[in-house]
Amino acid sequence: MSETAKIELDGKVYELPIVRGTENEKAIDISKLRDLSGYITLDSGYKNTGSTKSAITFLDGEEGILLYRGYPIEQLAEKASFLEVSYLLIYGNLPTQIELESFENSIKKHTLVHEDMKRFFEAYPAKAHPMGVLSSMISSLSTFYPESLDPNRSAEKKNLTVHRLIAKLPTLAAWSYKNSTSHPFMYPRNQYDYVTNFLYMMFSMPTEDYSVDPVIVSALNTLLILHADHEQNCSTSTVRMVGSANANLYSSVAAGISALWGPLHGGANQEVIEMLEQIVLDGGNVDKWVAKAKDKEDPFRLMGFGHRVYKNFDPRATIIKRSCDEVLEKLGINDPLLDVAKKLEKVALEDEYFKSRSLYPNVDFYSGIIYKAIGVPTEMFTVMFAFGRLPGWIAQWKEMTENKEPIGRPRQVYLGSTCRNYVPIGDR
Repeated sequence: MSETAKIELDGKVYELPIVRGTENEKAIDISKLRDLSGYITLDSGYKNTGSTKSAITFLDGEEGILLYRGYPIEQLAEKASFLEVSYLLIYGNLPTQIELESFENSIKKHTLVHEDMKRFFEAYPAKAHPMGVLSSMISSLSTFYPESLDPNRSAEKKNLTVHRLIAKLPTLAAWSYKNSTSHPFMYPRNQYDYVTNFLYMMFSMPTEDYSVDPVIVSALNTLLILHADHEQNCSTSTVRMVGSANANLYSSVAAGISALWGPLHGGANQEVIEMLEQIVLDGGNVDKWVAKAKDKEDPFRLMGFGHRVYKNFDPRATIIKRSCDEVLEKLGINDPLLDVAKKLEKVALEDEYFKSRSLYPNVDFYSGIIYKAIGVPTEMFTVMFAFGRLPGWIAQWKEMTENKEPIGRPRQVYLGSTCRNYVPIGDR
């Protein structure tokens, strides 16, 4: 017998189906509640509302569990490449060697962007934020590939759109940075692997020989995997909402980039660096700022500690801490900002105040430090986040279109004026 929940409204009892996920998540299906009773549910921010059924990512914040298609994030971060994880998220299974090579080769064929797109960059101010540039450029890809406008094409043609996007986003992201520095654009070199190619386009110059330290490549590969998907967060829900209108993949992802740009979502690692800079400018007295963080009357808050979803620990932070330590040791950077970061980390991991409140360093804390150490400017941090999140956005869009999910159309509780008559302006 199917499980049901009962709700009594205006003296009448309604039975609603209970849905259970494969990890025993429980939900009450209220999709027919309005038709049956005239009532809707109110859940500002959708914090307690399931918007879809998905087979991509499982997250248990209480237990600190993150699974991509059933695989623990710890195993994937240690053993897989970013493109291997991308394939897993998008197509549902880990690729065979032949499938992975075919996937990688297809992406290498599409890393170049149309030369006309370079003219777009010329129209942006040198100080244009890279996220604004990236969102616009990704959306404009649909104008170069008009066949992508129909999301219900054959699987082969849909795959072509997917591969183009995975291939071209790193190029456009790197060029967004080059545009902000007024440096010449560097074309992709497909003898490099995916991550190395991006670093080459970001940091090389035409007059220089360029080589990338394997420790940095490994750290960035790990970071991208950790950011690849995170269930129905703000930007992912945006991608699905836009896609539900049958919008093409490029415009749906461009909308996701815009959502990620918001400082409450993708800007956390940037806020970490800005906080560290504030402490350094004040003299670097960590004890003083820790005391401020403990003071309930003080508005100061430590950025990069704790997480709104993970209640005990962020499994991604445990993984990336190792990469962070390796990068700092390898580069041997003498930077007071990074010194302050290490002191704050020590306090958070040892001080009972932070331990009892689960205010542990999270993935944003360590990712900000890594980006700072390898030379990524602060305004590019959110672009790096978008780079990593891309396969998750694609997987979610693909799942939503293939399941033929209905267009998103939330309800509301109206609190405005009741019906009133128009009064001519002279009589008001």
